[in-house]
Amino acid sequence: MTAPLAAAAAGFGTGLSLIVAIGAQNAFVLRQGVRRQSVLAVVGICALSDALLIALGVGGVGAVVVAWPGAITAVGWIGGAFLIGYGILAARRVLRPGGSLRAEGEASVSRRRAILTCLAMTWLNPHVYLDTVFLLGSIAAHQGALRWTFGLGAALASLCWFAALGFGARLLGRFLARPGAWRVLDALVAATMLVMGAMLVAGA
Repeated sequence: MTAPLAAAAAGFGTGLSLIVAIGAQNAFVLRQGVRRQSVLAVVGICALSDALLIALGVGGVGAVVVAWPGAITAVGWIGGAFLIGYGILAARRVLRPGGSLRAEGEASVSRRRAILTCLAMTWLNPHVYLDTVFLLGSIAAHQGALRWTFGLGAALASLCWFAALGFGARLLGRFLARPGAWRVLDALVAATMLVMGAMLVAGA
C-alpha cells in the first residue's frame, strides 16, 4: 500500500470511528431517512459541513479557536437548549394519542424546516468541533505532507456514513409498519436529544 493510500485509509477509519455513534445528528438523519423527507439535502449538509470542519482542522484552525474558549461555551449553551427543545417535541409525539411519525410525515414537514434543523444539529453541537477540527486536525498534523490526504479520507468516511444512514433508513420500512414502531423510534430520538442536550448544557 502506497503512503498516500495508507494516509487516506487511516483518515477514513479514524473519521468513521468518530462519526458512527448514537448522537443527535445521526438520530435526526435516521429519522429523516425513515420518513423519506429531504434526505438528499440533509445528507449533503452533514457531509459538506464535516468536510469543511475537517479542512479547517487540517489547516490548523483548531489552535486559533482555542484562543476563544468562550465561543465554545456559548455554542454549548445554545446547542444544548436547542436539543432539549427538539427532544421535548419528540417526546410529545410519543405521548400524544394517535400521534406517529407516519402521521406527521403525511402532513409533510417543509424542506426548509428540515434544512434549518439539520444546520442547527450540526453547527450548534460543540462535539462536532471537538471531533473534526480539534481531534482529526491534531491526528492529521502527524501525517506531515500527507495530512490533506488523511483529511480527504476522513471527509469521505463522513459522506459514506451519512449517505448509508439517510438512504439506507428506508430498509426499516417493514419494521416501522408495525403498530407502535414509529413511537419506539421517536422515543429513541427523544432520549438521544434530551441526554445530549443535558450533557452540552452541563459541560458548557
